[in-house]
Amino acid sequence: MSIGWYVRRLANMSLPEVLHRTLEAQRKRTARRRAFGWEAFASKGALCWPHAAAQDFIRGVDGDLAQAIRAAADNVLNGHFEAHGVAWPKRATDDLFPIELWRLDPVSGGLWPGPDHYCFDIPYRHERKLGDVKYVWDLNRLQFLQPLAAAAALFDDKAALAAIRRAIASWREANPPFRGIAWNSGIELALRAFSVIFAILLCGGSLGKETLDQAEEILRAHFFWLARYPSRFSSANNHLVAEALGEFAIGCVLPDLADARARQVLEKEARLQIFSDGVSAEQSPTYGAFTAEMLLAADWLGRAADRPLAPEVGERLIAFAGWIAWMSDARGGVPNIGDDDEGRVLSLCSAREYAYPASVARLVCRRFGLPLNAPLGRDAPELRDALYRDKNAENLQPQPQGLKTFAEGGYTIVRETRAGKKLRFMLDHGPLGYLSIAAHGHADANAFTLALDDEDIFVDPGTYLYHSGGAWRDWFRGTPAHNTLCLDGADQSVIAGPFNWGAKARARLDQSAGGANWSLAASHDGYVGRYGLEHRREVSAQDAGVRIVDRLVGSAKPPAALVSLQAAPDLEINGSGQEWRVQRNGVTLVTIAFSRPGETRVIKAGALGEGGWVSPCFGTKLAADRLIWRGSIPVEGLETNLSWRPE
Repeated sequence: MSIGWYVRRLANMSLPEVLHRTLEAQRKRTARRRAFGWEAFASKGALCWPHAAAQDFIRGVDGDLAQAIRAAADNVLNGHFEAHGVAWPKRATDDLFPIELWRLDPVSGGLWPGPDHYCFDIPYRHERKLGDVKYVWDLNRLQFLQPLAAAAALFDDKAALAAIRRAIASWREANPPFRGIAWNSGIELALRAFSVIFAILLCGGSLGKETLDQAEEILRAHFFWLARYPSRFSSANNHLVAEALGEFAIGCVLPDLADARARQVLEKEARLQIFSDGVSAEQSPTYGAFTAEMLLAADWLGRAADRPLAPEVGERLIAFAGWIAWMSDARGGVPNIGDDDEGRVLSLCSAREYAYPASVARLVCRRFGLPLNAPLGRDAPELRDALYRDKNAENLQPQPQGLKTFAEGGYTIVRETRAGKKLRFMLDHGPLGYLSIAAHGHADANAFTLALDDEDIFVDPGTYLYHSGGAWRDWFRGTPAHNTLCLDGADQSVIAGPFNWGAKARARLDQSAGGANWSLAASHDGYVGRYGLEHRREVSAQDAGVRIVDRLVGSAKPPAALVSLQAAPDLEINGSGQEWRVQRNGVTLVTIAFSRPGETRVIKAGALGEGGWVSPCFGTKLAADRLIWRGSIPVEGLETNLSWRPE
């Protein structure tokens, strides 16, 4: 790991965190010298499982979901696995889980370090030849066990049972405790443990004593690791919730390991990582959904094991569902704010989900007997859909309308019909991200998204890649890629690593008024330290459009400013000078008019640092028109009018 990485990381650590990490590093060095083997975590034959959980799940499976489970299990049994749009090499049905599989990088075809390497000696953060570590980690989450277990339970599928037995034995053989790439990160261990537990819950004794003993050893080793190296201080984001879920779930099936700490962490982090207004503290609706799904999984398992979570968890989950109802389109999609790595807790491992946050919000509503803010969209059936299915019928109600400010989380959303078009407009005036490193936040203060009739017009650019993204990682989370203003090409907040920020912009909502003539104003101080200027953005309703005014507040002379408008990938931007048109197949959807001349041009599929890219999902970037205005912002501000033809 580079010295620069350590220096930048230390800058965001408190003294207690430095002391904690010093002690943690010593524990890791000590563990390197100790030869752990599976015998250190030998089975005691102590596995038990709450049958109520399996019964509850099976009762919730309907015809469509049963067919989806059958298809997903068959996909695994036929040797297929895919994640983030990348397919692993197809395997023979009589050799589904060869030992090398667990460290294979499907992009490069290379192998990650295996059992001859201590896990903490593997510099995965800076590996570039093998591709992004997320690919190999996602396979090692063993989530493909979930559709296999569901098929075994629902259809008495002997082939699925045999595949589960072989997968557990192969993984155990290839990954002795704390050796190799699969042991690096607590969240990976936690989600893997949950997958193994899910298979135990649904299949139980039919797995056979040998497999259950192997699973128990895996779970005991995972519990030891999770308890020894928890995510704390600046790292205590969704990883900590996952680790607590892993420990809590292990305690539900191995009572000798159960304690109150994991449940207490889940309850505490629900309050910290979901604001009281429902917004994700990580400033990402998809990471918020991931955290919410972890809490729902713990709730489901805990209730079956007579270890329910506190009612306050439900209050935060309900608030989260309300936030998603305001954000989502007719199909349940939400803007790609902040990071998204497509993490799931319960999954069929078969298809990307367009409406994942809406799916989790729907589950919250079923769990707590609430009416759904229709349509909240839906994808193909997913495993989580079986949870709480028998609790209440889905009671649909219209999606909310009007202007809604989520003051703590920092978003204002307008949903209305204006000039015959259904408008969905969102302005970001929230914090950069969560905790001192703001790991999954993007430098997008005062950025907006806009959709008409549930079709995206101006969008957030998305995530693209993590560790292997390099400079592209910086571009997609930087200010110029977002629908806001930047000065002198600089980001509002200072990037200090792939999951770290230095100086952070602070945003605030200055003014908000609802009604037919709604208006907003928000500011941030990200450029005060470098340029002595605040960026203030004012937004107001027009008869058939939206008016945006950007001002620079302060006595300093402003440098060149750049205002970006990133269109959705299926649109074109045409025009010149101060007048531009956003079109689809030659039909104008929105007209853009700037109040003063500037250097204006459209960039599509530009070089790194120019933009014209949108990442709809992890690992994918699509060319998309990006309109930029560059020039000097006058005292009265730059006015940008977005209008459409009345209907």
